[in-house]
Amino acid sequence: MKHNFTMTTFLIIISFLLYFQSSDTKEISWHENHKLKWTDFKGKPDENSNAAAITASGITFSYSIQKTSSQVVTSFKTKVFAHFYPEESWCKKNLIDNHILTHEQFHFNITELHVRYFREKIATLSVSNAIEKELTKAHKKANNDLEAMQHLYDTETNYSIDREGQQKWNALVNKELKRLEKYKSN
Repeated sequence: MKHNFTMTTFLIIISFLLYFQSSDTKEISWHENHKLKWTDFKGKPDENSNAAAITASGITFSYSIQKTSSQVVTSFKTKVFAHFYPEESWCKKNLIDNHILTHEQFHFNITELHVRYFREKIATLSVSNAIEKELTKAHKKANNDLEAMQHLYDTETNYSIDREGQQKWNALVNKELKRLEKYKSN
């Protein structure tokens, strides 16, 4: 069968992180059955920081777009994941405990939550010649919303010190992850 047009596939990989990732860093993908351990925090602690630990996580996003020879978009595919970056994450061993580890795990869970929000948004997008612009806009919003929620989480839990605030956030994030379960990765 002869086609009167050719399909061109453009693969654009974009990785935006809340934190810098070096090229030799091995990331950990979020999975509901994998919980962070203190041994996952491999970065050098910032001794000038008041923090007991820092979680470096972010959204990794890629997409491909298929176009005809006349540049009409015919389809698109996306991949969106939450990653934890061990070499950029750190802890001060003399200050950490299981409660703080739970707080750090929920930073990673919040990243996964925003991956699911982003996948939910992508599911509403239609094939069009504006899809690249729409995906870029949605990705930027996902990162901005993630950064805002991470800040709010730390503020409302007082960096895990407010145990009641921590419990409220744990419940909220778990509820939202459950609600968006159809958008988790397989």
